[in-house]
Amino acid sequence: MNLESQKVTVEKSASYLFEALCDVTNFEKLMPESIAKFEVTDADSFIFGLKGMPEIKLKMKEKTANSKIVLGAASDKLPFTLTATIDSISDSSSEVQLFFEGEFNAMMAMMIKGPISKFIETLADNMHKL
Repeated sequence: MNLESQKVTVEKSASYLFEALCDVTNFEKLMPESIAKFEVTDADSFIFGLKGMPEIKLKMKEKTANSKIVLGAASDKLPFTLTATIDSISDSSSEVQLFFEGEFNAMMAMMIKGPISKFIETLADNMHKL
């Protein structure tokens, strides 16, 4: 299952956004209001829970300076990645887009497609809070 957010323009440089997203504590600022739990477990990972959904642990998997960050599920039960791509527009403006990729059976994909789509849209919409 592959989902993507809309591209959002943020009035921050690509290097600033990259550094902000590399610091997992900043993901708390991006979370939807329905967040029930957010806990940083180490420098590269955090656990979050949304009301009515199981807790998920995300771990930093890959970083490409000023352009891409890949977070992945720490558990093999729900294998997926969340990728943020950053495109510099100018010295003080960037475009960010989120991509969710996961391998789920058809039933699971049907159940989570709506909530995950809404979740990544919220993360993207909140990028200006960094």
